[in-house]
Amino acid sequence: MKNHIISKDITLLEALSCINSVAPEPLVLFVLDDENRMVGTLTDGDSRRALIAGASVNDKVEKIMHKSFNYMKVEDLDNVKEIKRQRDLMMRLVPILDKEHHIVEIINLERYKTRLPIDAVLMAGGKGERLRPLTEKTPKPLLKVGDKAIIDHNIDRLVSYGVKHISVTVNYLKEQLEEHFAEPRGEVKVQTVREPKYLGTIGSIRFVKEFYNDTVLVMNSDLFTNINYEDFYLHFKEHDADMSVAAVPYDVDIPLGILNLDGRNITGLSEKPHFGYYANAGIYLIKKSALKLIPEDKMFHSTDLVEALIATGRKVIRFPLNGTWIDIGTPQEFRRANDMVKHMH
Repeated sequence: MKNHIISKDITLLEALSCINSVAPEPLVLFVLDDENRMVGTLTDGDSRRALIAGASVNDKVEKIMHKSFNYMKVEDLDNVKEIKRQRDLMMRLVPILDKEHHIVEIINLERYKTRLPIDAVLMAGGKGERLRPLTEKTPKPLLKVGDKAIIDHNIDRLVSYGVKHISVTVNYLKEQLEEHFAEPRGEVKVQTVREPKYLGTIGSIRFVKEFYNDTVLVMNSDLFTNINYEDFYLHFKEHDADMSVAAVPYDVDIPLGILNLDGRNITGLSEKPHFGYYANAGIYLIKKSALKLIPEDKMFHSTDLVEALIATGRKVIRFPLNGTWIDIGTPQEFRRANDMVKHMH
């Protein structure tokens, strides 16, 4: 952040040196006054146009800078719609200002798609028995899809959406996963959480000591997907749900004429009917308060939470996932993910 900040009193020549030093980051500088308040911006384009118009390299930046500039207020930092608007405006670096116009943060929308105010928990404790012998000495989440581990595709994607608090629950061959996440991923330290015994697809979440946000994303670690987490989150908030289940289309075609029956009586005939369903994709957004329904030290699945929420009158919705989604549970699915990753960018 400091590399993009200059004083209004430096010369254009000094500013050009600063612009040159920030490459390959976006070539924009944020100008501060004597009280460290933001008063303008300066880009490489601004500098060239000023020189062409007759400015001197010894002129002060204050004379050349843009005084009408784009920024976000600190209270909008968790406003995903506002960040999306900034991205739609093709903004690359967005300064976050407090009430006195001091810069508290700069968001890089080239590096991060947005900044989702959520925690994420990836379940990585399973044995991956259907993928043996590949999983005899390697936990399934660490098997390679393309040039990196299955779980890293998910971790890196979450980080790109600005998720800062990520936990991974581990059990089978846990030491390998703990070693794998020993080093931070850029600004994010992935926490590994030991599951003392297998507690189902969501039971181990009770071992995560702290959540920093009111919304928690829970997902299987062995999925290969390009789900848009921003759309998922905005849909969840728009409908004020207690839980949202990402769902993939699942179609069934019956190549026969099906009899509609009332006892032995035929009431009609459906010729080669088509049925469209949505299947559970293993990715959930959940209000933190709803996690209290998960019992401690007891086998509990995500589907149990869905049913418990419905039984208590809470709102559970479906989010349609229409992009790539592969549940890597069999050798065939593992090969399909490795074939697909070659064509994804």
